[in-house]
Amino acid sequence: MTKAKKQIKLSDHFTYKKLIKFTFPSIAMMIFTSIYGVVDGYFVSNFVGKTPFAALNLIWPYVMVMGCIGFMFGTGGSALVAKTMGEGDKKKANEQFSLIVYASVILSIIIATISFLFMKQIAGLLGAEGELLNNCVLYGRILCLAVPFYVLQFEFQSFFVTAQKPKLGLYMTLICGITNMILDFLFIAVFDWDLAGAAAATAISQFIGGLFPLFYFTKKNTSLLRLCRTKFSLWVLSRSCTNGISELLSNISMSLVSMLYNAQLMRYVGEDGVAAYGVLMYINLIFLSVFIGYCIGTAPIVSFNFGSKNHDELKSIIKKSMVILIVSSVFMLIASLLLSKPLSILFVGYDATLLKLTQTAFLIFSFSFLFAGIPMYASAFFTALNNGFVSALVSLLRTVVFQVSAVLILPLVLGVNGIWASTVAAEFCALLVAVLLILLNKRKYNY
Repeated sequence: MTKAKKQIKLSDHFTYKKLIKFTFPSIAMMIFTSIYGVVDGYFVSNFVGKTPFAALNLIWPYVMVMGCIGFMFGTGGSALVAKTMGEGDKKKANEQFSLIVYASVILSIIIATISFLFMKQIAGLLGAEGELLNNCVLYGRILCLAVPFYVLQFEFQSFFVTAQKPKLGLYMTLICGITNMILDFLFIAVFDWDLAGAAAATAISQFIGGLFPLFYFTKKNTSLLRLCRTKFSLWVLSRSCTNGISELLSNISMSLVSMLYNAQLMRYVGEDGVAAYGVLMYINLIFLSVFIGYCIGTAPIVSFNFGSKNHDELKSIIKKSMVILIVSSVFMLIASLLLSKPLSILFVGYDATLLKLTQTAFLIFSFSFLFAGIPMYASAFFTALNNGFVSALVSLLRTVVFQVSAVLILPLVLGVNGIWASTVAAEFCALLVAVLLILLNKRKYNY
């Protein structure tokens, strides 16, 4: 008989091989999650038209804002739950996990309802008019129906890792991703449901992504976590929100910054600029998913060792992570430069002017991948250490202060190319801040 493979535990010593093996499911999970919007964009751009494609890109950042509640409760809650498990109290950890999930469901239903009712006003504030406005409302309202499940999907991505079941999270995401692709093809290319078909395909995938984990954790399972009866605790919820506020603010601010980028592009280039930026955001989302997935995968390890006061393992994790992130960043830059032309053709090859604009933007924007990994990891690392303030500081500087400053100032000097270069400048500044904060807090946490 063959020997059963030994399950990797949070309490293990992590070599490079074990670290990559443990985080790989989370990385793959985030990549496939990001494919939802990308697949929608591809089919809408090529089968429906340029205006619906621009509408999708204009309203999608707001949809992401709603889904970000899941990131907050997932990352912040996982940090608290994993720390509690590291302290040896499994019952308390399950009660905390349950309360966090129940609270996120209630909050997401409220937000989705309000957004559905005021979607027209929201799209109008984003600058949509006429046909563009109608398309934004149609796409946005359909996705509002799935927002509670979208929130749960993001939330459980973190909790699957904390439960020592990262592969289960990956399998679930693969199912959702494949479902989304098949339905996009059927609804748009076969049934001609246009933009409504794209929204329905994504919404159905999100239903699946939120419901299955909910059923899994409700029933008896082999993971470290299970939904159970719990008591209301303002401390647990506030601590989870405080821990995860950086991820919430980071994702919300990224969405708000995307809206600002779109406004600048409408001013400098028009609708073509929004379409070109949409292509960049799809590729950016997939590439940065590697970093996000790695952060999700390593965060429970950091929290567990922080809770058990294993300082030697903390030192080992952060040193290995820095090496992995630097190597990954270089590979991403090279890959994005090589793929700039074929990916641009894939999305907007039907329009020569738009293709040229997109390819130029891609070549400039690609250099942002060289600097993005370490700031993202630094924010997640401090969240895992239950230090929401430093984590939020890194995120806000990266996604708000530096991005907003760059996108407002650089176009005045470089024109439309300044918009594409803004992310590069912002990520470089964020890298310097992240390294400084890691060094300043080294003695406090003994890593």
